[in-house]
Amino acid sequence: MDDAREEGQARPTLQVFDLAPVGVLVTRGRDHRLVYLNTTYRATFGDRPLGTPIREAFGDLMQQEYFDLFDGVLASGRAVNVTEAPVRLAYPGTGPRKRFFSFSLSRFEDGEPGVLAVTAEVTEQIDAARRADDMAETRRRLLHRFQSLVQVSAEIVWVTGTDGEPIEPSPGWERVTGQGWEEFRGTGWLGALHPEDREPTRRSWAEARRSADPWRHVYRLRTVEGDYRHFEVNAAPVYEGGEIIEWVGTCADVELRWRRQRRLDLLGRAAVATSEHTGLREMLGALADVLVPALADGCGVHVLPEFSGRPASAPVLVRRVATAARSGLPGRVPLGEEWFASDSGFAAALRRRRPLRRTFPPGWPPADLLPASTARWMAVAGAHSMVLMPVVVDGEVAAVVTASVCGDRAPLSDDDVDLMGQMFDHAHDALSTAMRYQRTQRVALALQHSLLADPPEIPGIDIVARYRASPAAAEVGGDWYDSFVLRDGATVLVIGDVAGHDLAAAVGMSQLRNMLRGLAVDRKEPPGDILRRLNIAMEVLAPDSTATCVLARVEGTAESGRLLNFAVAGHPPPLLVTCDGDARLLDEAVNPLLGLLVEQSYLSAVEPLPPRSTFLLYTDGLVEHPGENLDVGLARLRRKASELAAAPLPAFCDGILTGLPTTGTDDIAVIAARVPG
Repeated sequence: MDDAREEGQARPTLQVFDLAPVGVLVTRGRDHRLVYLNTTYRATFGDRPLGTPIREAFGDLMQQEYFDLFDGVLASGRAVNVTEAPVRLAYPGTGPRKRFFSFSLSRFEDGEPGVLAVTAEVTEQIDAARRADDMAETRRRLLHRFQSLVQVSAEIVWVTGTDGEPIEPSPGWERVTGQGWEEFRGTGWLGALHPEDREPTRRSWAEARRSADPWRHVYRLRTVEGDYRHFEVNAAPVYEGGEIIEWVGTCADVELRWRRQRRLDLLGRAAVATSEHTGLREMLGALADVLVPALADGCGVHVLPEFSGRPASAPVLVRRVATAARSGLPGRVPLGEEWFASDSGFAAALRRRRPLRRTFPPGWPPADLLPASTARWMAVAGAHSMVLMPVVVDGEVAAVVTASVCGDRAPLSDDDVDLMGQMFDHAHDALSTAMRYQRTQRVALALQHSLLADPPEIPGIDIVARYRASPAAAEVGGDWYDSFVLRDGATVLVIGDVAGHDLAAAVGMSQLRNMLRGLAVDRKEPPGDILRRLNIAMEVLAPDSTATCVLARVEGTAESGRLLNFAVAGHPPPLLVTCDGDARLLDEAVNPLLGLLVEQSYLSAVEPLPPRSTFLLYTDGLVEHPGENLDVGLARLRRKASELAAAPLPAFCDGILTGLPTTGTDDIAVIAARVPG
């Protein structure tokens, strides 16, 4: 009944608050009995019993001290305003929780004095503000950490706008490059890059911004020490509201990693270079092309024929077999030979067997340390540093490498020189094989040349011999010629060709030559019989060899008439040319190839030699062409010999060699005799 009476007393006056958007509560009396709650208040705090003292009606309120405010307002009459007050109680639908309210308390006089309380919930505003504060605090801490990290980090951190230009200083960039903000801003940062890297970097950076993809790139930065180091760039766009607002990136020093990878790459390329070539020049040329431009701007490789076996006081011969030069510099130094005095700096460096590094003013290389042509090239190219590295193979200095650096490039470092050494060490086995092959070739050539002596001077007979090595073949040929006088006064002319193109062929040629000389001197008999006995001897002394040969004897005198007594064993036929130009192949006395085990006699033939006639012996390289019948080549020889019939004998032989087309793949030997008129 009391509750109803209290509510009924309050309703006529307070009903104006029923639809107010804020909560309204009214109490009366010293115990603050509830007499009114509007709709908003009930929806917020639940339906509380009217007529009940407020402390009892809100017994679930954790902050009971708020009720002391009611006492103060009722007693003093002064209004109280509280903002963002936490209120924890059992709310409708959610149970106990803490929410925030702002409320005001004021005394009113309407019969029994009471308190009017107006409340508004501000929980969402408080939460939003706190979230904003928390976010701001978090951002402040992260920014502080980021700034601290940038200050102490070994990496470079930078921030640019969407146009790719820096929008704030980068302490790391300045620490590494020495560029302050004024130099760094705009596109000034590109000035710290190596000149060769600026344009590729600019293009790559523009493409990354266009595609909005993370950017990864490697370029060389000039450090405060003045040298260049490789840095890897990683950058990513920063989005806000779905739009890119800036880019953040880092630059990390990857010089050591780059050098390790380069070392592996170059050693791999050196291995490929040595495996793809067998010739020494080609192999060393391929290694020079690996060095340039990866390590140096210019390179020369010289071999040293028998450097270790020479007397200490003897001059040093070097033979340049390979060169390389970076694009944009003077062309490659031509190949060739040069000599150094035994007391030169170059010779001293070779004796030390250790790499020698030198730096010097651009264009002023140390001439005493370099071949003259190499020094001239460095002067023109403006080189400022060089390395001279002896290459030791099987305990001997077999070659020397010169490498030079030009322009902005830093001099070769200790690591670079070590890498050069490893590249050639890596090729040691291949180089050793190639060097042994070269030595074998030199022995074979020396042996071959020793057998190609000048013909003897014989009264009444002119004899001229010529030998032309193949310009294309690297091997030693088995062609040989010989001429000597027997005890009976007959003049012997021989030409032959041993199968093979190596030291074995040269040795076989020497053996056949010497055996043939011995057999010819041993007894007077027709040339066919001598060749038959040579064939028998080969079965025992050179069972694996085959050869072709023409053996001829010029017999008689000018008074009695000259005769040509000859035999042919598997060789192109001799050519007889008269003084009036009649050229005829002597195709009699044809016998099997030497080295074939045949049980038959070898034929000989005798041909008169007219006055002033020329008798020509030659090897197959003069007349043979792949895919062409031999008769075609022989016909060419007859025509050319007829044209030269009246020429002096040396001119005749030279004209034969130069006037006929040859393949260039085989050696050519000729020997000719002319009888007087």
